[in-house]
Amino acid sequence: QVQVVESGGGLVQAGGSLRLSCAASGSIFSINAMGWYRQAPGNQRELVATITSGGITNVADSVKGRSTISRDNAKNTVYLQMNSLKPEDTAVYYCYADKRTPPYTTRYWGQGTQVTVSS
Repeated sequence: QVQVVESGGGLVQAGGSLRLSCAASGSIFSINAMGWYRQAPGNQRELVATITSGGITNVADSVKGRSTISRDNAKNTVYLQMNSLKPEDTAVYYCYADKRTPPYTTRYWGQGTQVTVSS
């Protein structure tokens, strides 16, 4: 089992910044991709950013240029730095970690952290 715990959410004014952290623990051997999704009320969960164990990143167009995903493999922790936040960034942000057990990959989710951006 892998435990995924997010932190760093909160209330911020438009134009401000937040740094989300996500730590994976437990059976962390062979964790590959980690990343973030978000879900606003009434909306589907959407991809924000992902990063592989090798550092390859993918950032959604909605946050590209304003957000950076990074990773510390030694700490099994991934970070999402969000700048120039907008009210439409308000959502619950969920972190995930993919564990490879060939031929399967299991995705573990955190409980989510609320980000609220006031106008």
